Amino acid sequence: VAKDVNIFFDELEGVNSPSKDDDSLLHHGNLTSTSDDASRLEVVGEEVPDKNKTSGLYFRDGKCRIDYILVYRKSNLQAEKREVFERNIRAEGLQMEKESSLTNSDIIFVKLHAPWEVLGKYAELMNVRMPFRRKIYYLHRRYKFMNRIEKQISRFRGWLPRKPMKLDKETLPDLEENDCYTAPFSQQRIHHFIIHNKDTFFNNATRSRIVHHILQRVKYEEGKNKIGLNRLLSNGSYEAAFPLHEGSYRSKNSIKTHGAENHRHLLYECWASWGVWYKYQPLDLVRRYFGEKIGLYFAWLGWYTGMLFPAAFIGLFVFLYGVTTLNHCQVSKEVCQATDIIMCPICDKYCPFMRLSDSCVYAKVTHLFDNGATVFFAVFMAVWATVFLEFWKRRRAVIAYDWDLIDWEEEEEEIRPQFEAKYSKKERMNPISGKPEPYQAFADKCSRLIVSASGIFFMICVVIAAVFGIVIYRVVTVSTFAAFKWALIRNNSQVATTGTAVCINFCIIMLLNVLYEKVALFLTNLEQPRTESEWENSFTLKMFLFQFVNLNSSTFYIAFFLGRFTGHPGAYLRLINRWRLEECHPSGCLIDLCMQMGIIMVLKQTWNNFMELGYPLIQNWWTRRKLRQEYGTQRKASFPQWEKDYNLQPMNAYGLFDEYLCWILQFGFTTIFVAAFPLAPLLALLNNIIEIRLDAYKFVTQWRRPLASRAKDIGIWYGILEGIGILSVITNAFVIAVTSDFIPRLVYAYKYGPCAGQGEAGQKCMVGYVNASLSVFLVSDFENRSEPTSNGSEFSGSPLKYCRYRDYRDPPDSPEPYGYTLQFWHVLAARLAFIIVFEHLVFCIKHLISYLIPDLPKDLRDRMRREKYLIQEMMYEAELERLQKERKERKKNGKSYHNEWP
Repeated sequence: VAKDVNIFFDELEGVNSPSKDDDSLLHHGNLTSTSDDASRLEVVGEEVPDKNKTSGLYFRDGKCRIDYILVYRKSNLQAEKREVFERNIRAEGLQMEKESSLTNSDIIFVKLHAPWEVLGKYAELMNVRMPFRRKIYYLHRRYKFMNRIEKQISRFRGWLPRKPMKLDKETLPDLEENDCYTAPFSQQRIHHFIIHNKDTFFNNATRSRIVHHILQRVKYEEGKNKIGLNRLLSNGSYEAAFPLHEGSYRSKNSIKTHGAENHRHLLYECWASWGVWYKYQPLDLVRRYFGEKIGLYFAWLGWYTGMLFPAAFIGLFVFLYGVTTLNHCQVSKEVCQATDIIMCPICDKYCPFMRLSDSCVYAKVTHLFDNGATVFFAVFMAVWATVFLEFWKRRRAVIAYDWDLIDWEEEEEEIRPQFEAKYSKKERMNPISGKPEPYQAFADKCSRLIVSASGIFFMICVVIAAVFGIVIYRVVTVSTFAAFKWALIRNNSQVATTGTAVCINFCIIMLLNVLYEKVALFLTNLEQPRTESEWENSFTLKMFLFQFVNLNSSTFYIAFFLGRFTGHPGAYLRLINRWRLEECHPSGCLIDLCMQMGIIMVLKQTWNNFMELGYPLIQNWWTRRKLRQEYGTQRKASFPQWEKDYNLQPMNAYGLFDEYLCWILQFGFTTIFVAAFPLAPLLALLNNIIEIRLDAYKFVTQWRRPLASRAKDIGIWYGILEGIGILSVITNAFVIAVTSDFIPRLVYAYKYGPCAGQGEAGQKCMVGYVNASLSVFLVSDFENRSEPTSNGSEFSGSPLKYCRYRDYRDPPDSPEPYGYTLQFWHVLAARLAFIIVFEHLVFCIKHLISYLIPDLPKDLRDRMRREKYLIQEMMYEAELERLQKERKERKKNGKSYHNEWP
């Protein structure tokens, strides 16, 4: 609820009154209160614990808890705006104290405290839900037979050891709001709510959220739009604004013997410590300390990590299946035994002829990933992605119920200041608030969207150009490595080319990401979104699109284009009529795709971990080092909490955007090309187990405490996840049909092999497959620029007459030399048929699963209905009890009353 706050200028204080930024009011390290005498809570004779005065979490009197911190510099020229802003803050009832920094006298900390009256008033305006009655758990009536079974199961569980993943209940505090029914706070019905202590009734996160709500609606200048803390932060009037952490996250005493010092210490010991990496996350504590939005992020991350376990297990099983069947694979056996088959050179001039048996190792490695279980795994991962999203919706519904988010609706968002400044001349009535607001014409909006879309298309073309540069690098360097002096590189020129190309591609990806962020920011501001949520959604979509294309473009090239359009010996296709396009290795292109995915995935996750935790750690270490050098270790330890928090790193400017983007890109890697790299879910699982604790450690120890904000779900990211799930079905179908040799082997086994027409496809049916998949080329038909320097006499003592290459073409002595054979068209038709059947089958399974799994669990739906009924009954009983008490009091006092109900 936006409230117009009057601006008090000379009416409250005289023109000659000293400014609140005056140096005469401040002393180095001393407190100066700017709240008026009526707002002071010092009571004569009341004892205040010394711990409150020295903890840095309270005002100097030790009674008023600090709910929010504002930071500014005295040298800043926006003193008049701050003075008016702070006057209006006090007019709203907030209490304020100022104190200069111990390390820099130019820095001033403004400490804010919200009294009970202010908290109650704004909690009612904001519809903050608070506990009012203990929950009554309703048990469904069961049959005797089911009760007996449950007793036997519980007795059996008693013999088993306790689940090691569960946290000790003794170390976790009793979170009262999770065991109570809640209702929007109302001062008129305050007697309904469970209030043991007014100072702790609203937890610290709620208090900070209420104060931030007030600060966003306080004016600092005359004018309709001169309102809110965000504008003062953007124009530099204040340098920082943040709620305080609840003390230190470390303690000399053990949490098991002395308990937790505060919630921050408890989160560190039970969540952010490396010793609890295998335990469940205390999501209720995370939500209580950081708010629902961050709590939902960690709930989603934990759910995603948990769902990776079956995917990682099946992927590892597929890999181990390839290991165990390696010695029985007929294709790899034939490759390793093909010492008499000479392959044509894979590049111009410098690449030599080679025996097919030289690629024996690559053929065996390819079998580890491309075997009979690959198709099953691709179908499984497509179904897994659907099950993951559907069950996340159910999990989110349970969390939303437990955290009172079911009926929560976002407030009407404020218009962005940039939008107001741009379109302040055109106004129309807001259909919700009924107030005039700036309006953007439809033609103007369309023109800006067209320009933005053109910018997105141009940046995608830049990505394609970068991939084109990598292709040219691969084409050029394969010949260079083939002529290298070192035998190791010369004999493995194609692998060396692929490895270096992937590393260079990763460097280009990281450099372009920096450019993309600036371009996405510029294009989003160019569109002029109306509200912050519209701005975030637009920026998120652009950044995801840029980074997804940037990260996966080279992978798409290797999967679907490498070696597909090269021509054949004697008639190679060339780039700019100069460079011969790169061919696949004699054992196939899948090994290149595996290398691309493995290297990019490992390097990307390592870099993300460093930037998310390593960079803040280095910055905070450098700050602590400077403070130790200037003030010593003991003086540094005595710094107040606001000074310690100010020296921490602020949360990212885009909130949780970077965290979500990292996981969404990883989800794409895990699902889109998983048929080519079954170990991707296992690598993702190992990374997630580590990074959950890294993120927890970062939030608890390295960052300032973010403002607790509410959210019902993960926002636009869910739609992006669904899009990736659909794309993964299509890409995996093409990887199996086009990139791998699954379809050519199947066609050979049923149509051309020894078992043709028998309906079998075992290893015995693959005898002769390698010879059937290779075509014959007459060496004398080489182009002059492609003719190798060696004549192949080292193999048989005389110049080679023929060499072999991967394709289905007629021999040189046929009526149509090097034309496609009938087997080529059979393989092509089978590939297209497989793609169509695979996609339709998997999409049908996905839609069936989506239909069968309801978004809301049945027991949760029943609990919600019963709770609604019980709340109505409780409110009725409470109101009836109050009226009866009033009637008795009137009788006792002898006052006349009407015979009203009851």
